[in-house]
Amino acid sequence: MTRAIRIAALLLLAVLGGLWGAAFLSRAPGEGVGTAFARIVGVGTAPPPATGVALPGGVSIGGNFALVDGNGRTVTQEDLRGKLSLILFGFTFCPDVCPTELQVIAQAMDMLGPQAAEVRPVFITVDPERDTPAKMKEYVEQFHPSIIGLTGTPQQVAAAARAWRVYYSKVTPPGATEYLMDHSAFTYLMGRDGSLRALFRPGSTPEEVVTAVRANLGMARVGEARPAAPGRG
Repeated sequence: MTRAIRIAALLLLAVLGGLWGAAFLSRAPGEGVGTAFARIVGVGTAPPPATGVALPGGVSIGGNFALVDGNGRTVTQEDLRGKLSLILFGFTFCPDVCPTELQVIAQAMDMLGPQAAEVRPVFITVDPERDTPAKMKEYVEQFHPSIIGLTGTPQQVAAAARAWRVYYSKVTPPGATEYLMDHSAFTYLMGRDGSLRALFRPGSTPEEVVTAVRANLGMARVGEARPAAPGRG
């Protein structure tokens, strides 16, 4: 049985590797590898969030990690349990995608109003060489005070990226003096139990994020108010 599981895991890794390779080779001009991967596998915006995301057998998104926040405190998967989490991977030197997606998360948090207290937005760097805890804290505070910036050693970041199936690679554009990070840029909505509840492609709207969050808080429509508790008579 153990041998069969290992073989299945190796086959899954081979398939995923082939898909990432195909995404890299088939990219349209200006298209990132993550976007090309999503196009190939047919990932759209958030699936029906109330029931979570159906994944192939043996495949999981999220899991054990140990990273450091802007105050130097260790954060693990246990610190995210009990609330919904919005997880985004990126880096502070990102010229366009990361700031755009962080702004979407920030707008969604504002739109949630009091319900935002039930959501932890988290930005995890894929560039630990430059993104120190202090740098991450300064960066995320520009978008929203509730966003937690996490970094760590290259090994810790790699482990977290593997848990969320995140692709990233260092690249130096022609004529550039600083390297950039090519990376997938999905935003993951994780449930209170740590399970994947919805997946958002780059370009998703704050309204889509809010709808998915509220569906997992028991509300499906943006702007719907929580029913008032019956008064005691």
